[in-house]
Amino acid sequence: MKLSSLFAAAAVSSLLLAGPVLAQSSTAPAAKTDTAAPADSMTKKASKPRSAASLQCSKDADGKGLHGKERKTFMKQCKKDAKAAADGAGAAGATK
Repeated sequence: MKLSSLFAAAAVSSLLLAGPVLAQSSTAPAAKTDTAAPADSMTKKASKPRSAASLQCSKDADGKGLHGKERKTFMKQCKKDAKAAADGAGAAGATK
């Protein structure tokens, strides 16, 4: 009985001590090849300049302290209004 208890204690302690040792990996995981595609699409998005109306709407949303859904809704409506105002001003200037 004494010998089996000793083996059981050794097994349990080795399992408990092996967890932290195995969790600390010295090698970095290999880079995935499909991670390059999102990086390319992000650079395409980042390279597109923001319009003056978008920047102004963003400043207005910051001033109002909007976040989340409210900010998204405000930005959508603000840009829509700015585009309508620009189209109206452009049409009025073309008729003169």
